[in-house]
Amino acid sequence: MDKAAVLTHILRSKVRSTCLGGDSPVSVISSKKYIPALTAEAQDHESMSSVDHAIRGALSDGTRLVVLVGPEGSGKTTALQKLLVDWAKGEHLHNFSFVFHFQFKEMDSLEGQLSLETLIQYSRHQVHSVLRVVERPDDALFVFDGLDEYSHSLDPAGRALCSDASQAASAPLLLVSLLHGSLLKGAAFLVATRPTGNLKFLSGARVEALGFLKPQREAFFNSFFADSSVASRALLHMERTLGFYDFCTSPRFCWTVCFVYRSLIDSNAKLPETLSQLFVEILSHLIQSTSLTQDWNRKLVLALGRMASYCFLDKHSRCTKEQINSFGFQQFLTAFAPFLRVEAELETVSFRSQLMQEFVLALAFFLDGSEYEDVEKVLDKHKGAAKFLDLFLSGLSEPEQHRPLETLVGELDPDQMKGFRSWLKSGSEETLKGYDKNKHYRCFRLLHQVQNASLVKEIVPPLAHACIYHRNPGLQDCVALSYVIVCLGERDRLSVSGATVIKEMMEVLAPALSLSHVVELSDNSFQTEAVPRLASAVSSGVTRELNLTRSHLGDEKLKRLCAGLKDSKLHRLNLGSCRLTAACCDDLLSLLTSEISQLQALEITFNQIGDRGFKKLCKAMHSPLCRLQELQMQTCDLTAASMEDFAAALCSGHSQLRKINLTHNTVGDSGVKALCNALKHPFCKLQSLTLYDCGLTGACCSHLKEALMSEHFSLLELDLSLNDLGQEGALMLCQGLSRPGCPIRSLSLTRCELTQTVFKELGSLLRSGSCQMMFLLVGLNKVGDEGVRPLWDAVSHPSCSLEELNVEMTRLTDACVEDLCAAVRGSRTLKRLELRNNSLTDAAVPAVIQAMRDNPNMEELNLKYNDFSEDVFEMLEECDNIRY
Repeated sequence: MDKAAVLTHILRSKVRSTCLGGDSPVSVISSKKYIPALTAEAQDHESMSSVDHAIRGALSDGTRLVVLVGPEGSGKTTALQKLLVDWAKGEHLHNFSFVFHFQFKEMDSLEGQLSLETLIQYSRHQVHSVLRVVERPDDALFVFDGLDEYSHSLDPAGRALCSDASQAASAPLLLVSLLHGSLLKGAAFLVATRPTGNLKFLSGARVEALGFLKPQREAFFNSFFADSSVASRALLHMERTLGFYDFCTSPRFCWTVCFVYRSLIDSNAKLPETLSQLFVEILSHLIQSTSLTQDWNRKLVLALGRMASYCFLDKHSRCTKEQINSFGFQQFLTAFAPFLRVEAELETVSFRSQLMQEFVLALAFFLDGSEYEDVEKVLDKHKGAAKFLDLFLSGLSEPEQHRPLETLVGELDPDQMKGFRSWLKSGSEETLKGYDKNKHYRCFRLLHQVQNASLVKEIVPPLAHACIYHRNPGLQDCVALSYVIVCLGERDRLSVSGATVIKEMMEVLAPALSLSHVVELSDNSFQTEAVPRLASAVSSGVTRELNLTRSHLGDEKLKRLCAGLKDSKLHRLNLGSCRLTAACCDDLLSLLTSEISQLQALEITFNQIGDRGFKKLCKAMHSPLCRLQELQMQTCDLTAASMEDFAAALCSGHSQLRKINLTHNTVGDSGVKALCNALKHPFCKLQSLTLYDCGLTGACCSHLKEALMSEHFSLLELDLSLNDLGQEGALMLCQGLSRPGCPIRSLSLTRCELTQTVFKELGSLLRSGSCQMMFLLVGLNKVGDEGVRPLWDAVSHPSCSLEELNVEMTRLTDACVEDLCAAVRGSRTLKRLELRNNSLTDAAVPAVIQAMRDNPNMEELNLKYNDFSEDVFEMLEECDNIRY
């Protein structure tokens, strides 16, 4: 086909446009308003790769088959026609001398045996071009549009493919031979399609058409509306209020929205809140354009509903004239033209939009219940084909939404409405009792479509879902989720994880965040522009706790967050594993010393804060404005170098710090010495100190002993686990603990290389009458039955106040069972006993169970990972407070 013929064929073609189809490709190209659709890869690259560029690049590189895949209305056909026009004008694809353009739906109707020459003749191409192409196939490009409308398979298996251009064969065989390189080997092919099963038979380069991202949508809306402020308002509303972000990428959907919005804005009417409301407006416009009476409008919609159902159930995209007459269209002549696309040459009719196809089916269901089964059967029959039918049914079930249509098509069937509402209520209640998050998403979307706050409160009792948890939501999920929460009102907790949080997502979630006392946003990735909106939502609402663990914020995003949180009511902020460095601590310092900051707990675990960063945080504790009471700094690259600054902060007289966790930091013995000097100071208010795995030895215990002996010592909890204290160090610690009035209530010495002598001293301490210890953890010290025996004796002593004892993995055997049971029976205070990972056997079980039954105060005995056989599991099962 020569270049002049291409321009004539494309630019002079006439396609009737409706608000369902937007401007025709010809109109868009001729008016120079063409905006290139983007590829799916453009989401992840700043290059914003367009479909045009990707196709041209692949063909210029010598790729012989390029497949353009995209959903309905994503701009595939317009992109192909723009590509052909550019080639005809000599602007692109200079390596091709011949271009042939086909529609698969036209190929579908060809019958009988024909040669390649005849095939091309049927498609209005010139025969002399074919003869030249046979000689020079490398110069030819074949463009096929609409593979999804093709009813034949492209599978070459089991077929004798053609290789001779003059050979007569069926049209399907000719197409398979062309696309698989048997016929005209060396020619290039470009195939456009919606997702379809035939794709698996096509190899080559694949270009996925995404449609419009935000920059393209902005350009489109600005070209549609003369007033830029109106364009901005319309775009903002479409993206944030309708909540169907996936559709926003479709150029056709953007055109339809603009068409409807312009009419509503011009008449000062309210813009739609849901997809259902949008299609109520579209259908009202289309029906009014037919100028029929109400009775005939009703019959038209019922006919459209029959056709829609038939096409979904039988997987037909097009119907013949005979078929549409069976649906009742013979009464309307051309009245259905706004809804249906008529292919005169093929004598077939198809829906202009699958969304409208689903919407008219939903409306027909409510118009006449005699033609349809109950809602559950209808949805089940159309499952997989009609993806949004339940959403449209939900929207149309609400009188406020369907009322505009009733003036055009008459009243909806009250029994159908009642049946659907009953299904929605019972189905939603059942779904929300379970834990399938995908079903929860769908339930919330249905409720969002209804737009009835009373119904939401009826279906989702606040007490039943005090915490709503969602993982990996899309924007449309967030819209529905936020709507439901706003309807329910203030709540305890909201958790969203596993998402890439963009600005638009945070804006629609903001009302829900503001109503939640605890907001958990762990394991998310935040777009920079989303962070200030998050801070604003938290600051404007009732949120007291914000968890951003593993959100990989980094210092720059944290700076924005801190700036927005200075006026918040936050009491707790969790920034664990957020890729922070010492640079962030200036911002945290500013936040902590803000005049109205109420932050009391800060967690910045697993970040590279280092001594330099920690010293900045210590400065905050010198300020009378700092209300910090708890600081979690596990694995923050701290050393003894910053402990002097920390000790000075604790002694400043302004520090409110009560709890610090320094787990997995190389504090060392010298660091503990500095801390112990602070613990002896009258201004130090610290009550909990965790030094788990901090590189300590027995040398630090002399300093701890001195601190423990001090009258100003205020610690209630001390954790020294996973440090090599040894016998000498631990015995010094025991001396300090023996001071009358020592406030320690919880002591953790897990895997500290303790000996039987130390256990004996601990037992003596617990029996002394002066010890107030309630929690003792000494697991992973391999002292055996004899080593632990002093603790059993102490537990049953009337002076012992121990409530929890952990002797996990201390090499206990059945030899300890008599002492163990005597301790359990005799204790007045013990509630929990940890015996995991020891060597108790089946023989110990009866006695242990009886001892547990004899002491009603015992809440839990953990016997997991001992040497039990399955023979005793049933016996252990009978005791509710034994874990095994």
